[in-house]
Amino acid sequence: MRQVAVELLGRVKVADGGVIECYRLQAGSLALETMTLGGAITSLHVPDHAGRRANVVLAHSSLERYAAGGREYFGAIIGRVANRIAGGQFQLDGRTHQLHCNDGRHHLHGGIAGFDQHCWHVRHASAGAVATIEFERTSPAGEEGYPGEVHASVTYTLHPEGEVQIVYDATTDAPTVVNMTNHSYFNLQGEGRGDVLEHELQVAADQFLPVDASLIPTGALHPVANTAFDFREPARIGQRLGMPDPQLQLAGGFDHCMVLQPATGGLSAVRHACTLRDRVSRRLLEVWTDQPGMQLYSGNFLDGTVTGPSGRTYQRHGGVCLETQGFPDAPNQPRFPSITLMPGQRYRTVTMWRFDVLP
Repeated sequence: MRQVAVELLGRVKVADGGVIECYRLQAGSLALETMTLGGAITSLHVPDHAGRRANVVLAHSSLERYAAGGREYFGAIIGRVANRIAGGQFQLDGRTHQLHCNDGRHHLHGGIAGFDQHCWHVRHASAGAVATIEFERTSPAGEEGYPGEVHASVTYTLHPEGEVQIVYDATTDAPTVVNMTNHSYFNLQGEGRGDVLEHELQVAADQFLPVDASLIPTGALHPVANTAFDFREPARIGQRLGMPDPQLQLAGGFDHCMVLQPATGGLSAVRHACTLRDRVSRRLLEVWTDQPGMQLYSGNFLDGTVTGPSGRTYQRHGGVCLETQGFPDAPNQPRFPSITLMPGQRYRTVTMWRFDVLP
């Protein structure tokens, strides 16, 4: 019998007097824990080839550490706009908008207090054929410098067949920009169990977005052929990181948007984005999305100073992020797909994580 359940694990007060609610979703062999702070996924237990479950996402060891913020963004909802906006500035509807800059002179992952630093409201949680929880919050006009009031929601759904579905929704009362994602770091051997250099990655991308020294896209769409970014066939992450590619040197590893191939139904159709494999545990993760890009980030800033719930510290490349999203700096790049959201429109995007084991 395939168990499906949603459980409130508890409410925890943090230093600023706020209260964080923690939930656990169970569906078949998958178990996901999440919380209202940032809508963050704090654990995701997945079975290996022998049926042994392990948490395959990185996390902080305490809620207080999440509340303190930082550059890791473990498992959090990222918004209003994921990734970087050059100079923290863009033009829209005849006006120049200046955002808060938190990455040198640039705006990163929603700013100083983006969606990851706010408590979300649980609008709905239920267990039936699937386990699901929906988070929502209203981002007021002017938050982090963004125009317009935005009502956003993110829904996590666990399917007993081994799938996690994430649906992002947003509406606005004035022209604005929206580009949400989830910032989970995956290690298919298990959280805190070394690096992911031996993981094999395959990405459905013929092009990637090269960046400048401050990791802002140059505006070019560069072929992956004859570069470290060629994951059209499965390749070890460590083998690619070892290549003498100037783009890897600029970013200290992978921190680039892969341009996903369109599906038969068009670019907005849900399609296969990538497959991640671990030959030790034989766990396999497929990512499917309707987004045009996927930010490939190899945990370059992990440096052994963060301790996970396992009690082990996270070293460089201790996890890999596969962040489905619109292109970075899209408001300043006319060639990139637009992330503008207008009143009367609905932002809605779907990403799925499908887990399995290798034969």
